[in-house]
Amino acid sequence: MSVELDSEIAAVKLGDLRSRFRGALIRPGDQAYTETRRVWNGAIDRRPALIARCTDADDVVTALRFARERELPISVRGSGHSVAGHAVCDGGLMIDLSLMKGVSVDRTGRRARAAAGASWAEFDLATQRHGLATTGSTVSRVGVGGLALLGGFGHLLRRHGLAVDNLLAVDLITAEGKQLHVDTNSEPELLWGLRGGGGNFGIATGLTFDLHPVGPLVLGGPIYWPLEQAQQVLRFLRDLASVAPDDLGVMIVAQQAPPLPFLPPEAYGTPAFGLLVTWAGDLAEGMRMLAPLEQLGNPLGELVRPVPYRAIQTLLDGSAAPGNGALWRSVRISQLSDAAIEDFVSLAESLPTPLSFLTGWMIGGAASRVASDATALGQREVGFELRLIAMWPPEDPDGVAEHIAWAHQGWERLRVHGNGRAYPTFLSDEGSAGVQAAYQDGWSRLVGLKNRYDPTNVFRLNVNIPPSQSGSN
Repeated sequence: MSVELDSEIAAVKLGDLRSRFRGALIRPGDQAYTETRRVWNGAIDRRPALIARCTDADDVVTALRFARERELPISVRGSGHSVAGHAVCDGGLMIDLSLMKGVSVDRTGRRARAAAGASWAEFDLATQRHGLATTGSTVSRVGVGGLALLGGFGHLLRRHGLAVDNLLAVDLITAEGKQLHVDTNSEPELLWGLRGGGGNFGIATGLTFDLHPVGPLVLGGPIYWPLEQAQQVLRFLRDLASVAPDDLGVMIVAQQAPPLPFLPPEAYGTPAFGLLVTWAGDLAEGMRMLAPLEQLGNPLGELVRPVPYRAIQTLLDGSAAPGNGALWRSVRISQLSDAAIEDFVSLAESLPTPLSFLTGWMIGGAASRVASDATALGQREVGFELRLIAMWPPEDPDGVAEHIAWAHQGWERLRVHGNGRAYPTFLSDEGSAGVQAAYQDGWSRLVGLKNRYDPTNVFRLNVNIPPSQSGSN
């Protein structure tokens, strides 16, 4: 199928689709086409034959059936933040959910339902009005569904688990166009698969989450050290990981020091190591707990204060602005050895661009107490998740190979320290081997769900779990 729909579809069938579709249908050449097909990763440049901007679940069913009748490839877009660009396809139909907004909160029952196009900024705005939250993305523009269905790391993971651990129900449209409400009563096995299995089993049009009392103020903010002190800080974190209170969340970053007002100007652009800490409990207790960390070494500067939870949730938005090229690789490390720390710091010394950085999470607490068979993510050991993020500006096409090589070669160095497992949230270009590493013991169970709900792999533009007899749509 070419980028342009053939004349029969364009002249007759598309007219029929318009009569049944409430949202917007956008074709190549339309004014909105170029902007609508763009995704977060500026290195992705694909051209769908048609974009269906859905307004509700019925629109999704209509668009899905239209594509299947014509054997068009299908991609599904929420916010478009997948680093692999799964949201957009070449020559097929992009089912765009970004117009499907809305977050409803049951304050008494401590639950919230988000429509498929809601962002975490919108989710947090709705829930924080009631002093409630759940673990969500640290970049506020990211869509609720895309993150939650693949795991969902966030500042509250040690206190309240990953996003999947708080996912109570999903409104799903299957490959056959059937609308299901999936929860522990109606479809417990499918809910298990959706808690980590991503978009393999259908299109999520609504997601319901468990909520917890959080904020409105939490204790949090960044602390930066010169990069030469990173090994000292990482060894401190290594000892802390297994004993830290659940209320403490720790995110790691190694980058060129950004021009932040609490850092000395002479440090801007120099190699630096930072932590973004979040304390979700009693503020006075948090200040006592964080004091040893803030006094470790000789920090360049810190801005750990009582702040609104929503402010913490947006602190990283600037580092994830859309339009730059990006690729990342991740490693799960159960025990952060001295050798692993040395390799991490060495890689931070060789960042290929000012946009690139290394990041990670201290894992433990509630996120590590979930039974290995409770979600599709499997075992959750205490330890660290480390990522190499290569980013480059669009005006630097000649340097792309260098940036990608840095991520790949750095991953090869770090993964010798890893445990061989992976979180699907952080997959990039690892292919089928990477997907199987993410699911391991749950693989056959996930394939069984795929055989049942999508036996011809209609939904294959994702972190894909192929059915036993993979066909085409």
